Amino acid sequence: MRKPKKPKFGDWLQQAFWLLGRTPWLWAGYALFVGVVLVIGRLSPALGIFSAVTCLFVGVGLAKYSDLKTSSEHPVGFYWAINKSLPLAVIAAASIVIFWFVFMAIACILQNEAYKIGQFFFHWELTADNLSHKNMREIAEWIYSYANITLIFLLLMLNSFVGWFTHALMLFNNLSFSEAKAQSNSAVSKHQNAIYKLLGFIFVEAILCATVTPLLTPVLYVLVSVLMFISYKSIFEAKE
Repeated sequence: MRKPKKPKFGDWLQQAFWLLGRTPWLWAGYALFVGVVLVIGRLSPALGIFSAVTCLFVGVGLAKYSDLKTSSEHPVGFYWAINKSLPLAVIAAASIVIFWFVFMAIACILQNEAYKIGQFFFHWELTADNLSHKNMREIAEWIYSYANITLIFLLLMLNSFVGWFTHALMLFNNLSFSEAKAQSNSAVSKHQNAIYKLLGFIFVEAILCATVTPLLTPVLYVLVSVLMFISYKSIFEAKE
C-alpha cells in the first residue's frame, strides 16, 4: 500500500491559498467581520482576547465548510459550520481569558498595582487623545496591536500546553481534550520540521502585522484558521 506523502509547510501554505481562492467571497466577508470584531474588542483586554480567539477558532470550522462545499458530494451548510464550531471556540476563548487574567492579576499584585486588575474587564481607550493626529496605518497599528499579541500568546499556549491539532481533533473527531492532546502531541513529534516552520511563519507574520502591515491583521487571522485546518487535514484525513 502506498504511503501518504509526508506533509510539508510549503504544501500547507499552497493548499491554504488554494482553499481561500475557491470561496473568496466567504473569506473576504469573514476577514471584514473579524476586522470589525477586533475593533470592538479594543474596549477591554478581556473582550479583545475573547473575541480574537473565538474568531480564530470559528475560522477553522469555516475552513472545513469551505473544503466540503467545493470538494465533497455531501457539502454542508454555512450555519452547520457556525453551530458546530462556535461552542468549542467560545470555551477555548474563555479558557485563554481566564489563564491570561490569572497571570495578569498576579503580575499586578507583585508590582503593587492591584488597581489595574479591574481594567482587564473594561478599559476605555477609544478617545480623541489616542486617535487624533495619526494616519490610518498608525490607528490600525494601535487598534490591532492586542490582536497580534494575542495570536503570539496563543501560539505559545498551543505549542507548550495544548497542542497544535488539539482543537481541530476535538471539533472534527469529537475527541475529549486529553485524547485530542495525546494525538496532537504524537503528530507534532512525527512532523516537527513542518510544524515548526508553520509556527515560525505565523509568528513572523504576527510581528509584521503588529509593526508594518497592521491593516492585514484580520487577513492573518483568516489565514491562520485555514492553515490550522489544512495542516490537520493533511495528517488526520490523509488518504492511504
